[in-house]
Amino acid sequence: MTKSDHIRIFDTTLRDGEQSPGASMTHGEKLELAALMEEMGVDVIEAGFPAASEGDFASVSEIARRSKDAIICGLSRSTESDIARCGEAVRHAARPRIHTFISTSPVHMKHKLQMGPNAVLEAVGRSVSQARNLVDDVEWSAEDATRTEFDFLCKCIDVAIQSGATTINIPDTVGYSHPDEYGALFRRLIENVANSDKVIWSAHCHNDLGLAVANSISAVANGARQVECAINGLGERAGNAALEEVVMALRVRNDTLPYSTGVKTEYLSRASAMLSRITGFPVQYNKAIVGKNAFAHESGIHQDGMLKNSETYEIMKPEDVGVAKTSLVMGKLSGRHAFRDKLESLGYVLEQDALNDAFKRFKALADKKKHVFDDDIVALVDDQLAEDGERAMFKRLRVVAGTEGPQTAEIDLVMDGEDKFAIARGNGPVDAVFNAIRSLIPHSGKLDLYQVHAVTGGTDAQATVSVRLNDADGFMATGRASDPDTLVASAKAYLHAVNKLENRKAKRQAA
Repeated sequence: MTKSDHIRIFDTTLRDGEQSPGASMTHGEKLELAALMEEMGVDVIEAGFPAASEGDFASVSEIARRSKDAIICGLSRSTESDIARCGEAVRHAARPRIHTFISTSPVHMKHKLQMGPNAVLEAVGRSVSQARNLVDDVEWSAEDATRTEFDFLCKCIDVAIQSGATTINIPDTVGYSHPDEYGALFRRLIENVANSDKVIWSAHCHNDLGLAVANSISAVANGARQVECAINGLGERAGNAALEEVVMALRVRNDTLPYSTGVKTEYLSRASAMLSRITGFPVQYNKAIVGKNAFAHESGIHQDGMLKNSETYEIMKPEDVGVAKTSLVMGKLSGRHAFRDKLESLGYVLEQDALNDAFKRFKALADKKKHVFDDDIVALVDDQLAEDGERAMFKRLRVVAGTEGPQTAEIDLVMDGEDKFAIARGNGPVDAVFNAIRSLIPHSGKLDLYQVHAVTGGTDAQATVSVRLNDADGFMATGRASDPDTLVASAKAYLHAVNKLENRKAKRQAA
C-alpha cells in the first residue's frame, strides 16, 4: 500500500459507463469527453475495451495519442488476443496501462468461466505476465471479488503481484457489499497478501443497493488509494460510484477523510452536463452535487437561513463544483458581449461562427420567453453542439392536432445540403412528427424511450425531450433536444437519434 494520501481517480465512464443500455457514444463524443477528463485532472482514463470492436479500438488509440498527463487504460479479458489488442491500442499514450481481469467467485467460475481454481490461477499469471511485457503499468481485477472465498482471493492476488501487476482492483461487481464489510475486506487483504505494499489497491463499486459511493469511501479509509468511478454514476444496471460524489465527499469531509484528489472540482458540473448531452440521459433533479436542485432552496425557513448565512443549509459552495452562484436572468435586450461572458461562465468557449449561431438562437428564444435562465442557455448550446456533423438537419415544422383530427405533421429537413419535405399522419401529433421524419429517413429503429421535462419553471419554459431508438440489429442511439415548443423539441431529438443510428450502422457496414 502506498503511504501517499493522494487518491487516484480512475474514470470508467467511457468503458463501464458506455455499457449502460442506450449510452453508446460516437468516436467524436468519446474524444470530447476524454479531453475534458484530462483537463479536469482525472488520473486514469479507462478509454474502452479495445477487443470489443473496431470502433472501441480506434477510440482508445486516438485518446491515447492525444493524451498528455493522464494514464490511458484499456480493458481486456485474460486471453492472449485481448491483451495484445489492448497493448496495441494504448501504446501511443504517454502513460499507458493494460487492465486485465478474470472472475474469481465460485458462481462465476462454475457458470460463467466453467474453469476450476487452478485454471484460474494459471490464467492470472499468464495474462498479467503478457500485459507486463507490453507496458510497465498493469492493473489486475478479480471480477466478483466480494463473493470470492477469501483464501482463494489472496492466492490470485499473490500470483498477480508476482507476475508484475502494479495495481490490484477489488470490484464489488454486483453491488453486494455494505461499507463495513467492504472496508474490512481491504484491510484483511492488505494485512494477509505478501508484498501488498508494492501495489496500489483499487475499489470499483456498483450501485445495485445504492451503496457504491459509501463502499468506495470505506475502501479508501481502509487502504485503497484508487477509486474507480464514472461521471453521473453511469454504468451497468444501477451504475457505478459517481465520480463527483466521491471527489466532493473527500473534499468536504477532509476532517475525517484526510485524503486528496487531483480533480479540479469546478469542472464537475460541466462534465455532468456534457455526459448528459452526449448520452441523452437527463440528470435527476435531486442528484447529489450536480443535480438541478443540489443548490436550490424553496422552503421559506431554508431561504431565510440562506439569506443570513449560506452555511446554514449548504455544506459546499456551488462555485466549487462549477455552478454559478446566482442565476443571471438574460433577455432579448442582452448583447453579444454579455452573452459570450455568460457562456464562458457556464464553461462554453465557442469559435466565432458557433458563437454567432448560438447568439441568433438565444435571440430567437428570448423573443419567445420572458426570461432566459442559465439552464435555458445550456440547453440551447447543447442542442446546437448535438447537430454538428449530422447528415439531416431540422429546418421547419408545422403540426395540426386536437380532437378534430387527423393529426398531421409537415416537416422540412436539410439532407446532404438539399431541402426535403414530408407530410404524415399519426396517432397523435408526436407520432405524426416521427412518421414524417421516418418517411424521409427510413429506418428500422423502435422507439424505446420518449421523455419530456421542463428546463426551467413557468408556462413558457423550454421543453427538453429525450428519445432512444433500438433496432433489430442491436444498434441503439439516443437523442436529446430543447425548445419552447415541445413538438419541435421532439422532432429535433428524434432526428438526432436517427442520425446517430444511421451513422453507427454505416460505420459497421464499412468495417
